[in-house]
Amino acid sequence: MPLRRRSFLATAAAAGSTLGLGIKASSAQPSGGFSFDDVIAEAQARAADPHVEARPLVGPFWRGLNYDQHRAIRFLPDQALWRNDRHLSLQFFHVGLFFQHPVMINLVENGQAMPLPFDADLFDYGWLDVPDHAEDPTGYAGFRVHYPINTPDWADEFAVFLGASYFRLIGRDQVYGISARGLAVDTAEPRPEEFPAFTDYWIEVPEPDATELTVMALLDSPSVAGAYRFRLQPGGRTIAEVDAALFTRRQAKFGIAPLTSMFMKGEMSDDRFDDFRPEIHDSDGLSVLTANGEWLWRPLTNRRVLQTTSFLDRDVQGFGLFQRDRSFASYQDLEARYDRRPSLWVEPTRPFGPGRVELVEIPTEREIEDNIVAYWVPDVPLGPGDRLDVSYRLSAIGDDTSIPPIGRTISNRVGTDRRPGIEDQIPPDGRLFVIDFAGGELASIGADQPVEPVVEASTGRLANVTAVRNEPARGWRVFFDLLPDGNLPCELRCRLVLGVRPITETWSLLWLP
Repeated sequence: MPLRRRSFLATAAAAGSTLGLGIKASSAQPSGGFSFDDVIAEAQARAADPHVEARPLVGPFWRGLNYDQHRAIRFLPDQALWRNDRHLSLQFFHVGLFFQHPVMINLVENGQAMPLPFDADLFDYGWLDVPDHAEDPTGYAGFRVHYPINTPDWADEFAVFLGASYFRLIGRDQVYGISARGLAVDTAEPRPEEFPAFTDYWIEVPEPDATELTVMALLDSPSVAGAYRFRLQPGGRTIAEVDAALFTRRQAKFGIAPLTSMFMKGEMSDDRFDDFRPEIHDSDGLSVLTANGEWLWRPLTNRRVLQTTSFLDRDVQGFGLFQRDRSFASYQDLEARYDRRPSLWVEPTRPFGPGRVELVEIPTEREIEDNIVAYWVPDVPLGPGDRLDVSYRLSAIGDDTSIPPIGRTISNRVGTDRRPGIEDQIPPDGRLFVIDFAGGELASIGADQPVEPVVEASTGRLANVTAVRNEPARGWRVFFDLLPDGNLPCELRCRLVLGVRPITETWSLLWLP
Protein backbone atom coordinates (compact mmCIF):
# COMPACT_ATOMS: atom_id res chain seq x y z
CA MET A 1 0.00 0.00 0.00
CA PRO A 2 1.63 3.26 -1.08
CA LEU A 3 2.09 5.83 1.65
CA ARG A 4 1.58 9.37 0.44
CA ARG A 5 3.89 11.33 2.74
CA ARG A 6 3.04 15.03 2.87
CA SER A 7 6.17 17.03 3.49
CA PHE A 8 6.30 19.80 6.10
CA LEU A 9 7.10 22.40 3.47
CA ALA A 10 4.17 21.42 1.31
CA THR A 11 1.76 21.62 4.22
CA ALA A 12 3.15 24.90 5.47
CA ALA A 13 2.86 26.36 1.99
CA ALA A 14 -0.72 25.16 1.74
CA ALA A 15 -1.45 26.85 5.05
CA GLY A 16 -0.27 30.14 3.57
CA SER A 17 -0.09 32.86 6.20
CA THR A 18 -2.13 30.98 8.78
CA LEU A 19 -1.18 29.05 11.87
CA GLY A 20 -3.90 26.46 12.08
CA LEU A 21 -7.30 27.63 10.89
CA GLY A 22 -8.29 31.26 11.04
CA ILE A 23 -5.42 32.82 13.00
CA LYS A 24 -3.13 34.88 10.82
CA ALA A 25 0.57 34.91 11.53
CA SER A 26 0.64 38.68 11.70
CA SER A 27 -1.99 38.82 14.47
CA ALA A 28 -1.34 35.54 16.26
CA GLN A 29 2.28 36.23 17.12
CA PRO A 30 2.80 39.75 18.43
CA SER A 31 6.16 40.88 19.74
CA GLY A 32 5.52 39.11 23.04
CA GLY A 33 5.03 35.76 21.29
CA PHE A 34 2.04 33.49 20.92
CA SER A 35 -0.07 33.10 24.07
CA PHE A 36 -3.52 32.14 25.34
CA ASP A 37 -4.59 35.76 24.79
CA ASP A 38 -4.31 35.16 21.06
CA VAL A 39 -6.67 32.20 21.23
CA ILE A 40 -9.13 34.31 23.24
CA ALA A 41 -8.92 37.10 20.67
CA GLU A 42 -9.62 34.65 17.85
CA ALA A 43 -12.61 33.16 19.67
CA GLN A 44 -14.05 36.63 20.24
CA ALA A 45 -13.53 37.56 16.60
CA ARG A 46 -15.20 34.38 15.39
CA ALA A 47 -18.20 34.87 17.66
CA ALA A 48 -18.81 38.31 16.15
CA ASP A 49 -19.57 36.67 12.79
CA PRO A 50 -22.16 34.04 11.82
CA HIS A 51 -20.93 30.52 12.30
CA VAL A 52 -19.20 28.94 9.31
CA GLU A 53 -17.93 25.37 9.39
CA ALA A 54 -14.21 26.03 9.34
CA ARG A 55 -13.06 22.44 9.58
CA PRO A 56 -12.64 20.74 6.20
CA LEU A 57 -14.42 17.46 5.58
CA VAL A 58 -12.10 14.54 4.83
CA GLY A 59 -12.19 12.89 1.43
CA PRO A 60 -14.85 10.32 0.44
CA PHE A 61 -12.56 7.31 0.95
CA TRP A 62 -11.88 8.19 4.59
CA ARG A 63 -15.51 9.11 5.21
CA GLY A 64 -16.59 5.72 3.93
CA LEU A 65 -14.46 3.60 6.27
CA ASN A 66 -16.34 1.12 8.40
CA TYR A 67 -15.44 0.27 11.99
CA ASP A 68 -13.00 -2.55 11.16
CA GLN A 69 -11.30 -0.57 8.40
CA HIS A 70 -10.73 2.45 10.63
CA ARG A 71 -9.54 0.24 13.47
CA ALA A 72 -6.94 -1.29 11.15
CA ILE A 73 -5.11 2.05 11.07
CA ARG A 74 -2.68 2.18 14.01
CA PHE A 75 -0.28 4.87 15.08
CA LEU A 76 3.32 3.62 15.25
CA PRO A 77 4.45 4.06 18.88
CA ASP A 78 8.08 4.47 17.89
CA GLN A 79 7.05 7.60 15.96
CA ALA A 80 5.63 9.39 19.00
CA LEU A 81 6.56 13.05 19.17
CA TRP A 82 9.27 13.81 21.82
CA ARG A 83 9.55 10.08 22.63
CA ASN A 84 13.36 10.17 22.90
CA ASP A 85 14.10 13.40 24.71
CA ARG A 86 11.17 14.21 27.03
CA HIS A 87 9.09 12.52 29.70
CA LEU A 88 5.93 13.65 27.90
CA SER A 89 5.11 12.46 24.38
CA LEU A 90 2.33 12.76 21.80
CA GLN A 91 0.62 10.27 19.52
CA PHE A 92 -2.07 11.05 16.95
CA PHE A 93 -5.37 9.61 15.69
CA HIS A 94 -6.23 9.12 12.04
CA VAL A 95 -9.38 10.62 10.55
CA GLY A 96 -12.22 8.50 9.21
CA LEU A 97 -15.46 6.82 10.30
CA PHE A 98 -16.85 9.01 13.13
CA PHE A 99 -14.02 11.56 12.86
CA GLN A 100 -14.59 13.27 9.54
CA HIS A 101 -13.25 16.75 10.29
CA PRO A 102 -9.48 17.02 10.80
CA VAL A 103 -8.37 19.26 13.64
CA MET A 104 -5.43 21.60 13.18
CA ILE A 105 -2.61 20.94 15.62
CA ASN A 106 0.10 23.53 16.24
CA LEU A 107 3.23 23.37 18.38
CA VAL A 108 4.25 26.42 20.39
CA GLU A 109 7.92 26.89 21.24
CA ASN A 110 9.79 30.05 22.22
CA GLY A 111 6.66 32.10 21.60
CA GLN A 112 6.29 30.82 18.03
CA ALA A 113 3.36 28.68 16.82
CA MET A 114 3.96 26.33 13.91
CA PRO A 115 1.42 23.96 12.30
CA LEU A 116 2.06 20.24 12.63
CA PRO A 117 1.47 18.65 9.21
CA PHE A 118 -0.25 15.34 8.60
CA ASP A 119 2.23 12.54 7.99
CA ALA A 120 1.00 9.16 6.74
CA ASP A 121 4.31 7.53 7.68
CA LEU A 122 3.33 7.83 11.34
CA PHE A 123 0.67 5.14 10.84
CA ASP A 124 0.49 1.43 10.07
CA TYR A 125 -2.45 0.91 7.71
CA GLY A 126 -2.41 -2.87 8.21
CA TRP A 127 -4.59 -4.75 5.73
CA LEU A 128 -6.42 -1.59 4.64
CA ASP A 129 -6.00 -1.01 0.90
CA VAL A 130 -5.78 2.77 0.39
CA PRO A 131 -6.26 3.70 -3.28
CA ASP A 132 -3.81 6.07 -4.93
CA HIS A 133 -6.57 8.59 -5.63
CA ALA A 134 -7.44 8.97 -1.93
CA GLU A 135 -6.33 12.40 -0.82
CA ASP A 136 -4.20 12.74 2.28
CA PRO A 137 -6.11 14.32 5.16
CA THR A 138 -5.21 17.90 6.03
CA GLY A 139 -4.84 17.07 9.72
CA TYR A 140 -5.37 14.50 12.44
CA ALA A 141 -8.56 13.44 14.21
CA GLY A 142 -7.02 14.17 17.62
CA PHE A 143 -4.16 13.23 19.89
CA ARG A 144 -3.20 11.47 23.10
CA VAL A 145 -0.57 12.29 25.68
CA HIS A 146 1.79 9.83 27.36
CA TYR A 147 3.75 9.99 30.61
CA PRO A 148 5.12 7.31 33.00
CA ILE A 149 2.36 7.36 35.63
CA ASN A 150 2.52 3.67 36.61
CA THR A 151 6.18 2.71 36.20
CA PRO A 152 9.18 4.99 35.57
CA ASP A 153 10.30 3.18 32.42
CA TRP A 154 7.03 3.16 30.46
CA ALA A 155 5.10 6.14 29.06
CA ASP A 156 1.43 5.46 29.78
CA GLU A 157 -1.41 7.12 27.93
CA PHE A 158 -3.16 9.46 30.38
CA ALA A 159 -5.09 12.01 28.28
CA VAL A 160 -6.99 11.88 24.98
CA PHE A 161 -8.57 14.72 22.97
CA LEU A 162 -10.76 13.15 20.29
CA GLY A 163 -14.15 13.97 18.80
CA ALA A 164 -16.13 17.24 19.12
CA SER A 165 -14.95 18.76 22.44
CA TYR A 166 -14.55 15.43 24.24
CA PHE A 167 -11.47 14.56 26.25
CA ARG A 168 -10.64 11.84 28.76
CA LEU A 169 -8.20 11.57 31.65
CA ILE A 170 -6.90 8.67 33.73
CA GLY A 171 -4.53 8.42 36.66
CA ARG A 172 -2.45 5.60 38.11
CA ASP A 173 -4.03 2.12 37.89
CA GLN A 174 -7.11 3.46 36.06
CA VAL A 175 -8.67 2.54 32.70
CA TYR A 176 -10.72 4.83 30.47
CA GLY A 177 -14.41 5.26 31.20
CA ILE A 178 -16.07 8.60 31.89
CA SER A 179 -15.44 11.50 29.49
CA ALA A 180 -15.29 15.27 29.92
CA ARG A 181 -16.32 17.89 27.37
CA GLY A 182 -15.43 21.47 26.72
CA LEU A 183 -19.06 22.61 26.70
CA ALA A 184 -22.61 21.25 26.57
CA VAL A 185 -25.24 23.21 24.62
CA ASP A 186 -28.99 22.66 24.90
CA THR A 187 -28.68 19.26 26.58
CA ALA A 188 -32.07 17.81 27.55
CA GLU A 189 -33.92 20.67 25.86
CA PRO A 190 -36.86 20.36 23.40
CA ARG A 191 -34.61 21.54 20.58
CA PRO A 192 -31.76 19.32 19.31
CA GLU A 193 -28.58 19.26 21.36
CA GLU A 194 -25.59 21.04 19.86
CA PHE A 195 -22.08 19.62 20.06
CA PRO A 196 -19.36 22.29 19.88
CA ALA A 197 -16.01 21.10 18.61
CA PHE A 198 -12.39 21.91 19.26
CA THR A 199 -11.22 22.90 15.78
CA ASP A 200 -7.64 24.01 16.53
CA TYR A 201 -5.08 23.04 19.16
CA TRP A 202 -1.86 24.72 20.27
CA ILE A 203 0.42 22.49 22.34
CA GLU A 204 3.34 24.04 24.18
CA VAL A 205 6.55 22.08 23.69
CA PRO A 206 7.56 20.95 27.20
CA GLU A 207 11.03 21.07 28.69
CA PRO A 208 12.83 17.69 28.73
CA ASP A 209 12.13 17.12 32.45
CA ALA A 210 8.63 18.71 32.47
CA THR A 211 5.84 16.94 34.34
CA GLU A 212 3.05 19.18 33.01
CA LEU A 213 1.74 19.88 29.51
CA THR A 214 -0.20 22.97 28.39
CA VAL A 215 -2.77 22.54 25.63
CA MET A 216 -4.81 25.43 24.21
CA ALA A 217 -7.87 24.91 22.03
CA LEU A 218 -10.35 26.90 19.98
CA LEU A 219 -13.97 25.81 20.33
CA ASP A 220 -16.63 26.66 17.74
CA SER A 221 -20.31 25.95 17.07
CA PRO A 222 -23.40 27.79 15.80
CA SER A 223 -24.10 29.13 19.31
CA VAL A 224 -20.69 29.92 20.73
CA ALA A 225 -16.96 30.31 20.18
CA GLY A 226 -14.50 29.80 22.98
CA ALA A 227 -10.86 29.63 23.99
CA TYR A 228 -9.65 26.88 26.32
CA ARG A 229 -6.41 26.23 28.15
CA PHE A 230 -5.66 22.89 29.80
CA ARG A 231 -2.70 22.41 32.13
CA LEU A 232 -2.37 18.63 32.26
CA GLN A 233 -0.67 17.14 35.33
CA PRO A 234 -0.39 13.33 35.14
CA GLY A 235 -0.01 11.20 38.24
CA GLY A 236 -1.85 9.09 40.77
CA ARG A 237 -4.66 11.65 40.49
CA THR A 238 -4.33 13.16 37.03
CA ILE A 239 -5.43 16.81 37.01
CA ALA A 240 -6.42 19.27 34.30
CA GLU A 241 -6.46 22.94 35.29
CA VAL A 242 -8.98 24.45 32.88
CA ASP A 243 -9.43 28.10 31.91
CA ALA A 244 -12.03 29.09 29.33
CA ALA A 245 -13.42 32.27 27.77
CA LEU A 246 -16.77 31.82 26.01
CA PHE A 247 -18.34 34.24 23.52
CA THR A 248 -21.96 33.56 22.59
CA ARG A 249 -23.65 34.00 19.22
CA ARG A 250 -27.19 33.26 20.43
CA GLN A 251 -29.07 32.50 23.60
CA ALA A 252 -28.93 28.85 24.62
CA LYS A 253 -28.54 26.67 27.70
CA PHE A 254 -24.80 26.34 28.24
CA GLY A 255 -23.54 23.50 30.44
CA ILE A 256 -20.17 24.32 32.01
CA ALA A 257 -17.61 21.58 32.80
CA PRO A 258 -19.81 18.79 31.41
CA LEU A 259 -19.13 15.17 32.34
CA THR A 260 -20.48 12.27 30.27
CA SER A 261 -20.74 8.70 31.54
CA MET A 262 -22.62 5.40 31.28
CA PHE A 263 -24.99 3.74 33.72
CA MET A 264 -26.87 0.64 32.60
CA LYS A 265 -27.66 -1.15 35.86
CA GLY A 266 -26.65 -1.05 39.51
CA GLU A 267 -27.68 -2.01 43.03
CA MET A 268 -31.22 -0.63 42.84
CA SER A 269 -31.95 -1.36 39.17
CA ASP A 270 -34.87 -3.48 38.04
CA ASP A 271 -34.34 -6.95 36.57
CA ARG A 272 -35.03 -6.14 32.92
CA PHE A 273 -31.40 -6.81 31.89
CA ASP A 274 -30.64 -10.50 31.42
CA ASP A 275 -26.89 -10.29 32.08
CA PHE A 276 -24.59 -12.37 34.26
CA ARG A 277 -22.85 -9.25 35.56
CA PRO A 278 -24.36 -7.81 38.75
CA GLU A 279 -23.66 -4.18 37.78
CA ILE A 280 -22.71 -2.37 34.56
CA HIS A 281 -21.67 1.27 34.80
CA ASP A 282 -18.79 3.76 34.42
CA SER A 283 -20.20 5.87 37.27
CA ASP A 284 -22.64 5.07 40.05
CA GLY A 285 -23.48 8.49 41.49
CA LEU A 286 -23.29 12.27 41.41
CA SER A 287 -21.49 14.04 44.26
CA VAL A 288 -22.10 17.74 44.96
CA LEU A 289 -20.49 20.07 47.52
CA THR A 290 -22.82 23.03 48.04
CA ALA A 291 -21.91 26.59 48.99
CA ASN A 292 -22.99 25.99 52.60
CA GLY A 293 -20.74 22.93 52.90
CA GLU A 294 -23.35 20.19 52.54
CA TRP A 295 -22.22 17.07 50.69
CA LEU A 296 -24.90 15.47 48.49
CA TRP A 297 -24.88 12.02 46.91
CA ARG A 298 -27.33 11.11 44.14
CA PRO A 299 -27.27 7.45 43.01
CA LEU A 300 -27.58 7.13 39.23
CA THR A 301 -30.56 5.41 37.64
CA ASN A 302 -31.49 4.01 34.24
CA ARG A 303 -35.23 4.42 34.09
CA ARG A 304 -37.48 3.98 31.09
CA VAL A 305 -37.97 7.74 30.67
CA LEU A 306 -35.50 10.62 30.52
CA GLN A 307 -34.98 12.28 33.88
CA THR A 308 -33.43 15.70 34.58
CA THR A 309 -32.61 16.80 38.13
CA SER A 310 -31.34 20.23 39.20
CA PHE A 311 -29.42 21.09 42.36
CA LEU A 312 -29.75 24.85 42.88
CA ASP A 313 -26.89 26.68 44.60
CA ARG A 314 -25.58 30.20 44.96
CA ASP A 315 -21.97 29.13 44.36
CA VAL A 316 -21.28 25.40 44.10
CA GLN A 317 -17.93 24.32 45.55
CA GLY A 318 -17.63 21.14 43.51
CA PHE A 319 -19.43 18.34 41.69
CA GLY A 320 -18.53 15.13 39.94
CA LEU A 321 -19.60 11.74 38.64
CA PHE A 322 -18.06 8.99 40.74
CA GLN A 323 -17.40 5.29 40.44
CA ARG A 324 -17.42 4.47 44.16
CA ASP A 325 -17.88 0.73 44.01
CA ARG A 326 -14.33 -0.58 43.51
CA SER A 327 -15.04 -4.28 44.09
CA PHE A 328 -14.46 -6.54 41.09
CA ALA A 329 -17.17 -8.84 42.49
CA SER A 330 -19.75 -6.11 41.80
CA TYR A 331 -19.07 -6.25 38.04
CA GLN A 332 -17.46 -9.62 37.20
CA ASP A 333 -16.15 -8.16 33.93
CA LEU A 334 -12.60 -9.20 33.07
CA GLU A 335 -12.49 -7.05 29.92
CA ALA A 336 -14.26 -3.80 30.82
CA ARG A 337 -12.82 -3.64 34.36
CA TYR A 338 -15.49 -1.26 35.59
CA ASP A 339 -13.89 -1.50 39.01
CA ARG A 340 -10.94 0.53 37.66
CA ARG A 341 -12.87 3.28 35.88
CA PRO A 342 -12.03 6.82 37.08
CA SER A 343 -14.26 9.34 38.79
CA LEU A 344 -14.14 12.98 37.63
CA TRP A 345 -14.39 15.82 40.16
CA VAL A 346 -14.86 19.49 39.20
CA GLU A 347 -13.68 22.24 41.58
CA PRO A 348 -14.19 25.88 40.53
CA THR A 349 -10.98 27.89 40.87
CA ARG A 350 -12.94 31.01 39.91
CA PRO A 351 -16.39 31.25 41.59
CA PHE A 352 -19.13 29.89 39.34
CA GLY A 353 -21.72 32.13 40.99
CA PRO A 354 -25.47 31.44 41.22
CA GLY A 355 -26.70 28.53 39.16
CA ARG A 356 -27.43 24.84 39.29
CA VAL A 357 -25.77 21.48 38.83
CA GLU A 358 -27.93 19.59 36.37
CA LEU A 359 -27.98 15.79 36.09
CA VAL A 360 -29.45 14.18 32.97
CA GLU A 361 -30.22 10.44 32.98
CA ILE A 362 -31.18 9.03 29.57
CA PRO A 363 -32.73 5.56 29.18
CA THR A 364 -30.43 3.01 27.56
CA GLU A 365 -30.45 -0.70 26.81
CA ARG A 366 -26.78 -0.92 25.80
CA GLU A 367 -23.58 -0.29 27.69
CA ILE A 368 -21.87 1.24 24.64
CA GLU A 369 -24.09 4.33 24.93
CA ASP A 370 -23.17 7.20 27.22
CA ASN A 371 -26.47 8.11 28.87
CA ILE A 372 -25.45 10.21 31.89
CA VAL A 373 -24.52 13.91 31.72
CA ALA A 374 -23.75 16.36 34.54
CA TYR A 375 -22.77 20.04 34.24
CA TRP A 376 -23.23 23.45 35.82
CA VAL A 377 -25.67 26.01 34.35
CA PRO A 378 -25.43 29.73 35.28
CA ASP A 379 -28.56 31.41 36.63
CA VAL A 380 -28.26 34.37 34.30
CA PRO A 381 -28.97 33.28 30.70
CA LEU A 382 -26.26 34.07 28.18
CA GLY A 383 -27.48 35.96 25.13
CA PRO A 384 -25.87 37.05 21.85
CA GLY A 385 -22.59 38.90 22.37
CA ASP A 386 -22.11 37.84 26.01
CA ARG A 387 -18.83 36.66 27.49
CA LEU A 388 -18.35 34.12 30.27
CA ASP A 389 -14.97 33.29 31.85
CA VAL A 390 -14.67 30.09 33.85
CA SER A 391 -11.81 28.32 35.61
CA TYR A 392 -11.91 24.95 37.30
CA ARG A 393 -9.80 21.98 38.31
CA LEU A 394 -10.77 18.60 36.88
CA SER A 395 -9.38 15.57 38.74
CA ALA A 396 -9.39 11.92 37.64
CA ILE A 397 -9.80 9.99 40.88
CA GLY A 398 -9.43 6.28 41.54
CA ASP A 399 -9.99 4.48 44.83
CA ASP A 400 -9.78 7.67 46.87
CA THR A 401 -12.02 8.11 49.91
CA SER A 402 -11.14 11.75 50.59
CA ILE A 403 -14.18 13.04 48.65
CA PRO A 404 -16.15 13.59 50.74
CA PRO A 405 -14.00 13.79 53.89
CA ILE A 406 -17.01 12.74 56.01
CA GLY A 407 -19.01 9.51 55.90
CA ARG A 408 -20.14 8.55 52.43
CA THR A 409 -22.68 6.21 50.87
CA ILE A 410 -21.11 2.87 50.02
CA SER A 411 -24.28 1.02 49.05
CA ASN A 412 -28.03 1.56 48.72
CA ARG A 413 -30.61 -1.15 48.21
CA VAL A 414 -34.38 -1.40 48.11
CA GLY A 415 -36.83 -4.27 48.38
CA THR A 416 -40.16 -5.34 49.82
CA ASP A 417 -40.76 -4.37 53.42
CA ARG A 418 -43.22 -7.18 54.15
CA ARG A 419 -40.91 -8.75 56.68
CA PRO A 420 -41.76 -11.73 58.93
CA GLY A 421 -43.88 -10.71 61.89
CA ILE A 422 -45.10 -7.37 60.51
CA GLU A 423 -46.92 -8.45 57.34
CA ASP A 424 -50.19 -7.02 58.63
CA GLN A 425 -48.63 -3.66 59.49
CA ILE A 426 -47.21 -2.77 56.08
CA PRO A 427 -49.25 -2.00 52.93
CA PRO A 428 -48.41 -4.20 49.93
CA ASP A 429 -46.76 -1.31 48.09
CA GLY A 430 -44.41 -0.41 50.96
CA ARG A 431 -40.66 -0.44 50.24
CA LEU A 432 -37.69 -1.04 52.52
CA PHE A 433 -34.59 1.09 51.90
CA VAL A 434 -31.18 0.09 53.26
CA ILE A 435 -28.40 2.70 53.08
CA ASP A 436 -24.82 1.94 54.18
CA PHE A 437 -22.41 4.73 55.18
CA ALA A 438 -18.69 4.39 55.85
CA GLY A 439 -15.56 6.54 55.91
CA GLY A 440 -14.73 9.76 57.70
CA GLU A 441 -15.06 9.30 61.46
CA LEU A 442 -17.65 6.51 61.23
CA ALA A 443 -15.06 3.77 61.80
CA SER A 444 -14.38 5.08 65.30
CA ILE A 445 -17.98 5.79 66.34
CA GLY A 446 -19.18 2.84 68.38
CA ALA A 447 -22.69 1.46 68.74
CA ASP A 448 -23.03 3.17 72.13
CA GLN A 449 -22.74 6.66 70.60
CA PRO A 450 -25.87 8.83 70.01
CA VAL A 451 -25.89 8.46 66.23
CA GLU A 452 -29.28 9.40 64.75
CA PRO A 453 -30.66 8.94 61.23
CA VAL A 454 -32.34 11.95 59.64
CA VAL A 455 -34.67 10.77 56.87
CA GLU A 456 -37.05 12.97 54.89
CA ALA A 457 -39.70 12.14 52.29
CA SER A 458 -41.54 14.68 50.14
CA THR A 459 -44.62 12.44 49.79
CA GLY A 460 -45.94 9.32 51.47
CA ARG A 461 -45.05 8.26 55.00
CA LEU A 462 -41.87 6.98 56.65
CA ALA A 463 -41.82 4.19 59.22
CA ASN A 464 -39.33 2.10 61.20
CA VAL A 465 -36.43 4.53 60.72
CA THR A 466 -33.40 2.91 62.36
CA ALA A 467 -29.60 3.27 62.39
CA VAL A 468 -27.33 0.42 63.51
CA ARG A 469 -23.60 -0.13 63.63
CA ASN A 470 -22.31 -2.02 60.52
CA GLU A 471 -19.15 -3.63 61.83
CA PRO A 472 -18.15 -5.52 58.64
CA ALA A 473 -18.13 -2.20 56.75
CA ARG A 474 -16.70 -0.25 59.71
CA GLY A 475 -19.62 2.11 59.32
CA TRP A 476 -23.34 2.47 59.95
CA ARG A 477 -26.50 1.22 58.24
CA VAL A 478 -29.84 3.03 58.00
CA PHE A 479 -33.15 1.19 57.51
CA PHE A 480 -36.45 2.87 56.74
CA ASP A 481 -39.80 1.96 55.22
CA LEU A 482 -41.47 4.21 52.65
CA LEU A 483 -45.23 3.92 52.43
CA PRO A 484 -45.99 5.67 49.11
CA ASP A 485 -48.88 8.04 48.54
CA GLY A 486 -50.41 6.25 45.58
CA ASN A 487 -48.34 6.81 42.45
CA LEU A 488 -46.84 10.12 43.56
CA PRO A 489 -43.05 10.43 43.10
CA CYS A 490 -41.11 10.89 46.33
CA GLU A 491 -37.89 12.81 46.93
CA LEU A 492 -35.95 11.01 49.66
CA ARG A 493 -33.06 12.32 51.76
CA CYS A 494 -31.04 10.48 54.39
CA ARG A 495 -28.00 11.32 56.51
CA LEU A 496 -26.52 10.53 59.93
CA VAL A 497 -25.92 13.07 62.68
CA LEU A 498 -24.06 12.89 65.98
CA GLY A 499 -25.98 15.24 68.20
CA VAL A 500 -26.78 17.98 65.71
CA ARG A 501 -23.59 17.62 63.67
CA PRO A 502 -23.78 15.84 60.28
CA ILE A 503 -21.27 12.98 60.11
CA THR A 504 -22.23 11.77 56.64
CA GLU A 505 -23.16 13.22 53.28
CA THR A 506 -26.83 13.47 52.39
CA TRP A 507 -28.05 10.57 50.30
CA SER A 508 -30.77 11.77 47.90
CA LEU A 509 -33.03 9.84 45.54
CA LEU A 510 -36.17 10.48 43.49
CA TRP A 511 -38.29 7.35 44.07
CA LEU A 512 -40.90 6.51 41.44
CA PRO A 513 -43.44 3.91 42.63
